[in-house]
Amino acid sequence: MNLGIIGQAAGLFAVTNIDDILVLALFFAQGAGHEGTTRRIAIGQYLGFAAILAVAGAAAFGATFLPEEAIPYLGLLPFALGVKAAVQAWRHRNDPEEERRATQGGPRILEVAAVTFANGGDNIGVYVPVFATAGTAGMSIYVIVFLVLLAVWIAAGRYFATRPAIAKALSRWGHILLPVVLIGIGLLILIEGGTFGL
Repeated sequence: MNLGIIGQAAGLFAVTNIDDILVLALFFAQGAGHEGTTRRIAIGQYLGFAAILAVAGAAAFGATFLPEEAIPYLGLLPFALGVKAAVQAWRHRNDPEEERRATQGGPRILEVAAVTFANGGDNIGVYVPVFATAGTAGMSIYVIVFLVLLAVWIAAGRYFATRPAIAKALSRWGHILLPVVLIGIGLLILIEGGTFGL
């Protein structure tokens, strides 16, 4: 394996996915105390990222599943999930912390996958030319490195969410932060893409 391509792939993954660690930590905080949280988040993250890689890989070889103009509208996914989380947080605003956490139930696989995919819309634009110039063998190395580093990202999100000081802050403010972050990501994607004349 070419060490240069491995290094480039690792750097590209880190630069394009740094914001995912915060989102993952918030998902882990939301699912704290619920059985299967890590498994659901990991599966959702891998599903969403596999969709990003599939779209980028296909586009690199000339096939497009999503027209380029449609990619900014992916911002509607995290925006809608953020609004849903905000409504849920508002409904349970006066509940004790334990009761509020029990009603949240932790993140669902498809919610994590949708946020991952939507948040990776800009990644697709970066990955397409890289994959196209790397060829099939180079693209395979990029994909392997990305999938390995995705596990590291999931572990990092879980690590941050379980540090006592961070966990305490997230358990207290996570129900507010998660909707704010999701709505913010959604708006950023929509605005940067120039959707709805924004």
